Amino acid sequence: MKRMRLTIAILLALAMILGACQGSQKPAQTQAPATEETTLVVWDQFYRDVESQVMDTLNAEFEAAHPGVKIERVVKTLDDLKVTLKLALSEANGPDVAQVNQGRSDMGAMVEAGLLLPLDSYLAKYNWGSVFSTSVASRNSFTPDGKTFGQGNLYGVSPTAEVVGVYYNKTMFKKNGWEVPQTFEEFEALLAKIKESGQTPISFGSLDGWNAIHEFSAIQHLLVSLDYINNLTYGVNNVSFKTEENIKAAAILQQWAKAGYFTEGYPGIGYDDSNALFKAGNGAMTITGSWLAGELINDTDQEFGFFLMPPFEGKKALAIGGVGIPFAIRKTSTKADLAAEYLNWMISPRAAELWAKAGMLPAMALPEGADIDTDNLFGDTLRAWDAINKGNAVGHYIDWATPTFYDTLVAELQKLLGSISTPEDFVSAVQKDYEAYLSK
Repeated sequence: MKRMRLTIAILLALAMILGACQGSQKPAQTQAPATEETTLVVWDQFYRDVESQVMDTLNAEFEAAHPGVKIERVVKTLDDLKVTLKLALSEANGPDVAQVNQGRSDMGAMVEAGLLLPLDSYLAKYNWGSVFSTSVASRNSFTPDGKTFGQGNLYGVSPTAEVVGVYYNKTMFKKNGWEVPQTFEEFEALLAKIKESGQTPISFGSLDGWNAIHEFSAIQHLLVSLDYINNLTYGVNNVSFKTEENIKAAAILQQWAKAGYFTEGYPGIGYDDSNALFKAGNGAMTITGSWLAGELINDTDQEFGFFLMPPFEGKKALAIGGVGIPFAIRKTSTKADLAAEYLNWMISPRAAELWAKAGMLPAMALPEGADIDTDNLFGDTLRAWDAINKGNAVGHYIDWATPTFYDTLVAELQKLLGSISTPEDFVSAVQKDYEAYLSK
């Protein structure tokens, strides 16, 4: 009996031990696995109110569709992006996704430095070829050594389209009986008429530099051919910047400055400040891109319209245009596949709808049934883009032409506008930069 009691005691002890073990394992079996948060760092330059709201919405919806993913958004101005991005992309904790300005000075230099991931595999995976034409994709393409622009691998995708033209204050035009000009000759006559009335013909501030390039290029694109502007931008077929057409464009721009057609004190006025003046009714027109439309729709008692810079009598005109600054992926990112999903979301039909509702041109087709009002300023920019796109009249941002072209153009345009240099001096200085690059 003693032995049996001992055996029972042992069995009871073992049962208690096994029960305790099973009890300790039970919570582990029913506990849901923790979701590890993944942070995708994104740098963009959509800092203005309307466009920033679009980005916040797109980011929130991306996070909702990807549980555990957090978008860490860093917002920069374009100038700040140009200064800081290259170094940031070389760091292990740099942005996974960033907007990279097209052209040799930014995208080309970063491709050459091995900082950007080629996107060709994702181009095939997500069928981006059905979203963008070859012409559009070429603006975000380089050969792997970063030397040849417009060819090779795809390094970025652009969510917005752009066209540079003339915004005009409809309220002011109606009050003064001014008509939208149909030729460049009529446009210049209108500038003189507005100046004579005691008002500012063109709201403009050159402090930031880059928009002065648009003022010059808007005139230049009326005088040159598409072949020329393609060759100049892509650095092929041995074209020169020192041409009669470019000298004439520079002379016209300088004459506008001398005639007082720009905002008084424009050399000390920044781009955003000049836009604020225009929105408040200080200036009949301003020359800039379609990205500004969203800012001019709300919070103003003025009504605005948009038209393409009109051609010289009897001639066909180009317009500066294309696609906006593209999103690219850091080559060393450990989250490349997730980053590519993010890029795909940035050029989705939903993104197109949000950009259009914000009054900005999407680079993608709008989804069927999208309820977008086009009887307004946005409609003006949309029709302008369609006109140059269908008419094969989409020009370029010429500062893409060499890695140093942007800085050279900004510096030389300041001299030109201030009458420190002549139109001939201007084109000669810019050509010197262009020749130096091509010789390499």
